[in-house]
Amino acid sequence: MNASAAPSTIDPAEQAKFASLANRWWDADGPMAPLHRLNPTRIGYLRDQLRAHFGLPDSRRCLEGLTILDLGCGAGLVCEPLARLGAAVTGIDAADESIAVARAHAAQSGLGIDYRSGAAEALVDAGCQFDAVVSLEVVEHVADVARYFETIAALLKPGGLFLFSTPNRTVASFLSVIVGAEYLLRWLPRGTHDWRRFLTPDQFRQALGSAGLQLMDLRGLSYTPVSERFHLSDDLSVNYIGSATKAGA
Repeated sequence: MNASAAPSTIDPAEQAKFASLANRWWDADGPMAPLHRLNPTRIGYLRDQLRAHFGLPDSRRCLEGLTILDLGCGAGLVCEPLARLGAAVTGIDAADESIAVARAHAAQSGLGIDYRSGAAEALVDAGCQFDAVVSLEVVEHVADVARYFETIAALLKPGGLFLFSTPNRTVASFLSVIVGAEYLLRWLPRGTHDWRRFLTPDQFRQALGSAGLQLMDLRGLSYTPVSERFHLSDDLSVNYIGSATKAGA
């Protein structure tokens, strides 16, 4: 079936929710504050996984030569660091408003990032493929989870790497992400997440396999209140981050 003829992975309600926050993506103390806190650890993980998978040197622009798609890129919090590391970055998001902010911020930063608004299925239709696809804190917001993974697989070159992060569906994540972050600490607007849509690691692994992707690495993302920082851990109970590969040469 042609990708554009099939149902989109975009959930209109989720699209509208994040479009309304577009102008505050880069406010480190605003509604995206948790993502700003997460970003140093997320970027470090992405860099290290990409270097190891593709055999890249340890240098300031260690990702030079790689093509990377950030699927659900928002206003570019992940695209910009990856571009500074030398990658040729494409960012796509369902919210036109977020892409407008992303383009303006990249221009101010002197970064050449290919930003596009719309559904990732359009990239599949165009025959686009990338060395790596990054999609962080996105799967819990899509309309069709199986199609989301199929789209990612189609957008990866053989041997390519998929990098992801998402909340787990546990009592601990409900207390931390919903009760803590949204209601008590008010780091996020209430209603940002629907805990019922979170995937457990086993569900994530099964969805990867159904799309022809193989899990390579899985780590926990844990928060330390004293330092107000996130770090990699063996605790998957709240948030987890990982990588998977597409079979091929």
